[in-house]
Amino acid sequence: MSSDAADGADEPSEDRRKYEFRKVLEELDEYEGSGTQLVTIYIPEDKQISDVVAHVTQEHSEASNIKSKQTRTNVQDALTSIKDRLRYYDIYPPGNGMVIFSGAVNAGGGQTDMVTEVLESPPEPVESFRYHCDSDFLTEPLEHMMADKGLFGLVVLDRREANVGWLKGKRVEPVKSASSLVPGKQRKGGQSAQRFARLRLEAIDNFYQEVAGMANDLFVAKRHELDGILVGGPSPTKDEFLDGDYLHHEIQDNVLGKFDVAYTDESGLYDLVDAAQEVLADQEVVKDKRQMEEFFENLHTGDEATYGFAETRRNLVMGAVDRLLLSEDLHHDVVPFECPNGHEEYEIVERRHSTPEHTCSSCGEEAEPGEREDVVEHLMNIAEQRGTETKFISTDFEKGEQLMDAFGGVAGILRYRTGV
Repeated sequence: MSSDAADGADEPSEDRRKYEFRKVLEELDEYEGSGTQLVTIYIPEDKQISDVVAHVTQEHSEASNIKSKQTRTNVQDALTSIKDRLRYYDIYPPGNGMVIFSGAVNAGGGQTDMVTEVLESPPEPVESFRYHCDSDFLTEPLEHMMADKGLFGLVVLDRREANVGWLKGKRVEPVKSASSLVPGKQRKGGQSAQRFARLRLEAIDNFYQEVAGMANDLFVAKRHELDGILVGGPSPTKDEFLDGDYLHHEIQDNVLGKFDVAYTDESGLYDLVDAAQEVLADQEVVKDKRQMEEFFENLHTGDEATYGFAETRRNLVMGAVDRLLLSEDLHHDVVPFECPNGHEEYEIVERRHSTPEHTCSSCGEEAEPGEREDVVEHLMNIAEQRGTETKFISTDFEKGEQLMDAFGGVAGILRYRTGV
């Protein structure tokens, strides 16, 4: 195996990276500082580390003016910790940038703990350098990046102009624009009304063809990745455009909806996304719904489905699971227990609860607990070793709720029947 291939094999899957990010963000959201002493720094990939160090040094110097001795000490300690972490990087941060969180968080009983977390290469690029000092860590920009992603084509047009672009996750990217040569409704002297009307219709038709050409050039190549197309503009323009079959048939079939939008310049693309929020929200859970519908169909036929931690884990170990379905609301640990007779069993425990005592169900002996582990990471480790895909399922729809409430947040679609 080449070194590149070996490196790729060691890289965590996108699902794992997203889960690890989400887990850290949940922990950071729970921290509180006494006063404005929790520091967050967002660093884009093109920001030189030396510039960041200079900024942190300047903030450390200015923090000496903070009146409260405790807050002053905590802020300066946090900034020192950040400088120590920055020493590990060369000229620039890793791809997509990085975010550093540091500060003294409340630990109860008037005590504080110093926490420093570095999140490298977030799912989307860090857009701008940002220094933030408050009683909470600034996690919202990262949470936006962690939201369900999608790739949507955007078209806004009237008879004067058009803009075409992308919606990538939460980010609108304008790409192409066109202006029309459609004459106004008032004809100039010397032209017959019929000739003027014909010329105007020809100009409108030519413009619609130009807009469709831009959209086809942009979207057809990505048609297998697209989650849908959104079209906006005033009536009747957008209706004429869609009803006239100007778009490539594979793109036309992928139009999710048409929306009234007043502006058709670049700002119209943002207005279109706002107008389509309900459709987009539904779209985010469509893929989850499909997974759960397939699971329930397999479950009802009694064939290729598994659920519950113990059964799903056994099927995973056998290599029989095609897709592992995990609820986004699954926040538990798993504890392995081994009895004196060598029987191994597992128990699921809520994350902040203490480890329970366990009696072996096979022989009745007291079992000793092993190392406690996050249940999602435990299952994902096995899944990755067996070539099983992991899907995180939202609880924003009924069958997603059922996965959590009725099946303990763990299920799987099997490759073949196992009888387990």
